[in-house]
Amino acid sequence: MNQRSTVTPTPAQEQAALAWLSLLHDQPSSGDQATFSQWLQADPAHVEAYAQAQVLWELSEQPARTLAAEDAQALQGLLQRMDGAKGHARRRWSVGLAMAASVLLAVALGAGWQPRHWVDDLGADYVSSQGQVRTVVLADHSEVTLDADSAIAVDFNHGQRHVQLRRGVAFFKVSHTGESFVVSAEQGEARVLGTEFEVRLQPRGAQVTVLSGRVGVTPAEGAPQQVLGAGQQVAYGQGQADPLHAADSATQLAWRQGWLNYYHAPLAEVVADLRRYFPGRILLLNDELGSRRISGSFSSKDPQAVLDSLQAVLGFKQHKMLGRFIVLR
Repeated sequence: MNQRSTVTPTPAQEQAALAWLSLLHDQPSSGDQATFSQWLQADPAHVEAYAQAQVLWELSEQPARTLAAEDAQALQGLLQRMDGAKGHARRRWSVGLAMAASVLLAVALGAGWQPRHWVDDLGADYVSSQGQVRTVVLADHSEVTLDADSAIAVDFNHGQRHVQLRRGVAFFKVSHTGESFVVSAEQGEARVLGTEFEVRLQPRGAQVTVLSGRVGVTPAEGAPQQVLGAGQQVAYGQGQADPLHAADSATQLAWRQGWLNYYHAPLAEVVADLRRYFPGRILLLNDELGSRRISGSFSSKDPQAVLDSLQAVLGFKQHKMLGRFIVLR
């Protein structure tokens, strides 16, 4: 019985295998097939790299198509902004480029290939990169701490201080100037009544957590306002707010010190947080696995170590390519 090769491909060989895989799925010529055969036979590591690429392709094809569609839509928006709705703005990016755009490029380029971030960042004044927690001081001496992979736009005009959370999570320590201070996120806003608080974008809206002082939260224009005090939290989305409730705000805000704390949180939520600290892409393919509940405190400095720890407890499988693309199932 043949044993599988124990050779370890280099990153360059893994990249080449992904490139070949993409080409061979797109009606290759007879010359391409011959060249591929020569490449495959040239080194046992090429065989191993191609086998790994096939596994990754099969595991991640549908999620990658979804990512590619999102990236294509964001890239189209980026081109429209750059070209003034003409020229390149008429380009259409094929969802059929899913593997080339979302696997090959995401793996090869890591965090660099994320058009959705470029669109966010175009209108942002302050941005934090993946893995970076950044504190900035605004013109009024208020401090904003951006969690990893976050972006805000700032507008201090017309007697009002306005901040838009465009991506991720931000913690605000607001100075008192007599002017209102408003943070908008999705359709709603948080209006400061003298406070320290966090605003966190979520898949279907946003969440506000107050550490000290008071914040008035409105889920949409014209909707009723809820006033939160220290240790309270509320989530909203699609113009509706959930009932406010007590929260351990100090524990939740520990990301500022490099810690991610969870109590009966779904694994999908944990993975979503880890994505902000991981220099690439993490795909969670199993919805049932994503609903499994997690409690614990983890360092945000090493997302891979967190995944390894969770894997030991939950027993899921990880498939890695180039250290920048991880598939969980």
